[in-house]
Amino acid sequence: MQKISVLLFLVWICFLFYAGIALFTSGFLLTRLELTNHSSCQEPPGPGSLPWGSQREPRACWMDSRFSRLVLVLIDALRFDFVQPQRSNVPGETSVSLPFLGKLGSLQRILEIQPHHARLYQSKADPPTTTMQRLKALTTGSLPTFIDAGSNFASYAIVEDNLIKQLISAGRRVVFMGDDTWKDLFPGAFSQAFFFPSFNVRDLHTVDNGILEHLYPTMDSGGWDVLIAHFLGVDHCGHKHGPHHPEMAKKLSQMDQVIQGVVERLENDTLLVVIGDHGMTKNGDHGGDSELEISAALFLYSPTALFHRAPPEEPEVIPQVSLVPTLALLLGLPIPFGNIGEVIVELFAEVEDSQPHSSALAQASALHLNAQQVSRFLHTYSAATQDLQVTELRRLHNLFSKASADYQRLLQSPQGAEAALQTVITELQQFLRGVRALCIESWARFSLVRMAGGAALLAAACFLCLLVSQWATSPGFYLCPLLVLVAWGLAGVILCAGLLAITGLKLDPVVLGAMAAVGSLVPFLWKAWAGWGSKRPLVALLPIPGPVLLFLLIRFAALFSDSFVVAEARATRFLLGSFILLLVAQLHWEGKLLPPKLLTIPRLGFSTPTAPPRHNSMQALGLGVTLLLCIRLAEFFHRCPEETPVCHSSPWLSPLASTVGGRAKNLWYGACVGALVALLVVVRLWLRRYGNLKSPEPPVLFVRWGLPLMVLGTAAYWALASGADEAPPRLRALVAGASVVLPRAVAGLAASGLMLLLWRPVTVLVKATMGAPRTRTVLTPFSGPPTSQADLDYVVPQIYRHMQEEFRDRLERSKSQGPLTVAAYKLGSVYSAAMVTALTFLAFPLLLLHAERISLVFLLLFLQSFLLLHLLAAGIPITIPGPFTVPWQAVSAWALMATQTFYATGHQPVFPAIHWNAAFVGFPEGHGSSTWLPALLVGANTFASHLLFAVGCPLLLLWPFLCESQGSGKRRQPAGNEAEARVRPEEEEEPLMEMRLRHSPHHFNVALLQLGLKYLFVLGIQILACALSASILRRHLMVWKVFAPKFIFEAMGFIVSSVGLCLGLALVMRVDGAVSSWFRQLVLAQQR
Repeated sequence: MQKISVLLFLVWICFLFYAGIALFTSGFLLTRLELTNHSSCQEPPGPGSLPWGSQREPRACWMDSRFSRLVLVLIDALRFDFVQPQRSNVPGETSVSLPFLGKLGSLQRILEIQPHHARLYQSKADPPTTTMQRLKALTTGSLPTFIDAGSNFASYAIVEDNLIKQLISAGRRVVFMGDDTWKDLFPGAFSQAFFFPSFNVRDLHTVDNGILEHLYPTMDSGGWDVLIAHFLGVDHCGHKHGPHHPEMAKKLSQMDQVIQGVVERLENDTLLVVIGDHGMTKNGDHGGDSELEISAALFLYSPTALFHRAPPEEPEVIPQVSLVPTLALLLGLPIPFGNIGEVIVELFAEVEDSQPHSSALAQASALHLNAQQVSRFLHTYSAATQDLQVTELRRLHNLFSKASADYQRLLQSPQGAEAALQTVITELQQFLRGVRALCIESWARFSLVRMAGGAALLAAACFLCLLVSQWATSPGFYLCPLLVLVAWGLAGVILCAGLLAITGLKLDPVVLGAMAAVGSLVPFLWKAWAGWGSKRPLVALLPIPGPVLLFLLIRFAALFSDSFVVAEARATRFLLGSFILLLVAQLHWEGKLLPPKLLTIPRLGFSTPTAPPRHNSMQALGLGVTLLLCIRLAEFFHRCPEETPVCHSSPWLSPLASTVGGRAKNLWYGACVGALVALLVVVRLWLRRYGNLKSPEPPVLFVRWGLPLMVLGTAAYWALASGADEAPPRLRALVAGASVVLPRAVAGLAASGLMLLLWRPVTVLVKATMGAPRTRTVLTPFSGPPTSQADLDYVVPQIYRHMQEEFRDRLERSKSQGPLTVAAYKLGSVYSAAMVTALTFLAFPLLLLHAERISLVFLLLFLQSFLLLHLLAAGIPITIPGPFTVPWQAVSAWALMATQTFYATGHQPVFPAIHWNAAFVGFPEGHGSSTWLPALLVGANTFASHLLFAVGCPLLLLWPFLCESQGSGKRRQPAGNEAEARVRPEEEEEPLMEMRLRHSPHHFNVALLQLGLKYLFVLGIQILACALSASILRRHLMVWKVFAPKFIFEAMGFIVSSVGLCLGLALVMRVDGAVSSWFRQLVLAQQR
């Protein structure tokens, strides 16, 4: 079996999983149909006379305009409680003093002094609460879908009818200033615009200061009809510091001054709207649907009276999309075609007319126009798609017909009939609210066929991993003939797709990928089963041990519970701890406990016991206890999910820049730098013991000199990032430049180290004796150079053992008895040394994307990995000459530790928990129009644990051979030679270690294939469970809050892990090829 065949087979297995994920996703996360119809003044929304009181003014459309100008102040992430006053001290109650309370005092003063001119509402945003989705809703009046959240930073122009388009069509001059997201949503729509970059969440002032530079001069100039100012400082302050930081109080105070300045410049025909697009969590994040995230403030004010009644004691709660039809009618515009919002009726009451009947009739007129527009949209949408419930659609149609008929009768006799008028208003509101509820439910539509096909493909891929991992040990199993069938299947699907394309038929790429997966899977299973599988019972093909099978079943079943998904961080720690205790107990029961190995130095003068260490349980127990302690320490870096309000997230997840107090910041900085140095020292000590730091190879030289430079660059960047706000003005330019250069330099050094490792992966130190004749050859059983791969595989271990004997003889003899040709150091750990070096190069740039204090978690990560590898190696037997097998419990524990590290680094499988700050490491000014680079940086931050553990997965195979060096003993003397043994120095028998793998190349390749398949199976079971839970519970209350995000994160984690696994196995194969070349050159040189 060739190594390239192993890698190609694993890539094909990954393709099967990818096709299943894509097919399921296309059926589960569908977007609604966006209609391109537009409303216009020339086409009323429905039959009937003009609204009551309409005078057909020159600028009037469906309804006479009440205002000719609008000032929209959008304060990003203005949570509703941010506008609340500071709580007064009430006897018997504890006083509440929060930094964000009472800072918007101008709003409260206006409400108290001019109650008929202003109103405060609590607007409820529809999830997802990301900025781009909220802007779409605030301009179209429609609802964004769940999948749109992924395009929050790749905004595209809105094709639906919207307020901005209606304003431009009416000839209004629209001036914008602020968040540059509007530029992508409405390209070329503004008569004047001042855009500022919005993605740098660490920058609190650039956007806001830029707006203030143009806001008041623009208002004074009068060259505008609609002025939109989108401030970002509050949102960025929440991301950087959280809502409870003193900086939030400063930002809100600044916004209060802005509102005061705007109010002073308003004219009587101008309406002021102050609104937040969404709220924020206790940590300052947003994107989900928690109460704090969807609760935003909405404040309306005009110098002329707006309301005929005083405001209620508690602000009214309204849907955020209600602002769209309200503004459209107040400005004399058509309501956007796709709006499903309900007008705020109290704004349409007759303020000057004290008769309640006239006010109610004006409100009914606005509601009827709104209902006509919504009914027209519902009719058009239901004709274009079939995803609305027919029964509910018919009921709503009947309700609107009755309400519309009653309204027309009231217009014929407007006097009297107050009760009938209130009935019409109630019926119209019921219709509008019913349509909104229907759309919310129906736009979560699913394609059950695609979902079932995707889940079936995932299940087939998991089953294939399980079967082939067992088939691979069969003597008659060969990959090459099966891969030929796979290629023929793929070729047939591609040919069919080409024929369909020629005929002009459209084919979805997702469906094409699924067809390719099935077309290649069926012939493979048929051939494999006909050749081998049918000869053995099915039970023999499922060799998973009972405890591991129970663990997998628990993981599989638990993902169907929203409570478990929410508490998965704690459950994962419990499962991992239980798994470790089970491993220790199993080692004790099977008598496989090894002597102490970790971080110990052989004691001189003490002999090694010759008997098998079957009773040294305390050593393995010590490994387990230390590992459990590390897991417990990593728990201190936890992030609480939104659904557990009693839980408090660790304050250590925030950047050092948000730490209040110079002394505490300095102490934490010292601890973080100490963790960096400790990580460097531990890796170098390990490489000194197992690898070879004296080798002149470029990767080793880079480890000796490049890694300290990476540590120094990381520490310097942290120092600048934590104190950038405190830097003197004359040094800020230098600090800003260093903040760009240092992270890129560290990433460049890491990339250079990886390239050097791929170029020269063999770190063996070779020495030749001075004066040795060049004609001396290394003795081998062959008289000439190897002529085949089999000869080379046989020669390599012989050369290695011969070099060991020669070097040992040189050390033991005081004078050389003869010339020594060559000596090699640490050839037995050549694979694992390359793996550990590569993981270290990867860890430093990934660490740079996290907050400073996460360096302590990375140190624990490496320590946990080494401890777990030693504990697992104790129970993995080394069979000579093979086969070499990694047990299921080792693979399961490794995958579980990757999940535990994901949570220990402050992540959660929800969108609000994404660390957006990672996108600006090395790019403090943003990325311009590029979206792939920030997505790559944020993805690397989120799935760093998946990548590191997947790349390091081959260590599960290599580590037992590496540990062989610690258990080596002395050569046993024959009976009767005790006296000679006391006189003659004992000769140590050095083990072959990882060279045993080269002794049996076929078993080596099979072991790599089995390891990859087992790891993909464990990960595939998790993604399959998430897919099934999301599909079965698709109408569950928590599907969009828990199950859908969990599936998305699990799918992305699987993709990252599978790519990392292939890269790790490819690195092992590259090292193996380099070792073969090295030996081949050595043999040929000695033959000459």
